[in-house]
Amino acid sequence: MDADEFRDAIEDSMDSELERLGSSKLLVALTDAELTEETVLRTVATSERTAAETFETWADDESHEDARETFAAFRDREREHYERVADLFEDGREEFEDDETAVGPMHERLRSLEATPERLGGAVGRALVGERTHLQVVSFFVNEGDERRADLFRELRSETTEQGDRALEVLADVCDGDSDWDRAREAAEDVIEVAYEAYADSLDDLGIDPKPIC
Repeated sequence: MDADEFRDAIEDSMDSELERLGSSKLLVALTDAELTEETVLRTVATSERTAAETFETWADDESHEDARETFAAFRDREREHYERVADLFEDGREEFEDDETAVGPMHERLRSLEATPERLGGAVGRALVGERTHLQVVSFFVNEGDERRADLFRELRSETTEQGDRALEVLADVCDGDSDWDRAREAAEDVIEVAYEAYADSLDDLGIDPKPIC
C-alpha cells in the first residue's frame, strides 16, 4: 500500500461517516444547536487548542525523528490556528475564554495512540474530519455575510488538508510492511468513527436524526 491507496481506502471504508460529518448538521451537533457567531468561534478555537495539546503530547515522546518533527510542526500550526480564531472575537481576544479542560472523544482517542504508524494514521483521520468541520464553518460565515471570517477558515481548512498530506508522506516512510499499514488504517478509521459517534449522539440528544444527509 502507498499513501494514495491509504487515503482512498479510508475515504471508501468511512464514506457514510465522513459524508454525514460533512453535512450542515455538523455545527448543530458541535454547538448543541446554539448557532451564534460567538459559539461557533469558541467551538472552533477550543478544537484548535485541543489539537495543539494532542500534537504536543506526541512530539514529547515520539521516538521516530521525522514523525517527531512533524508532530511538533502540527503543534505549532494548531497553536497559530487557535490564535487566529481567538483574534476574531469582536470583544477582543482578552475577553475570549474557552474550556481548557475540554478534550472531546476524538482527541481522547488520538491521545491513546502510542505507536508511530497509529499516530500518523490517526492524524490522517483527524485531518479528514477537520476538513469537513472547517468547510461547515466557512459556509456558516458565508451565510452570515462575513467573507473576512469565511476566508480565514478557508485558509485553515487548506492548512488542515496539508497536515493530512504530510502525515501520509511520513507514514509511507514509517510503515514497514502490511501490518504497519493495517494498524495505521485501523487508527484512522477509529478516529473518524469516534468523531461520528459523538456527532450522532449529540444530534440524538437534540432529537435530530443524524442519518439523512443534507
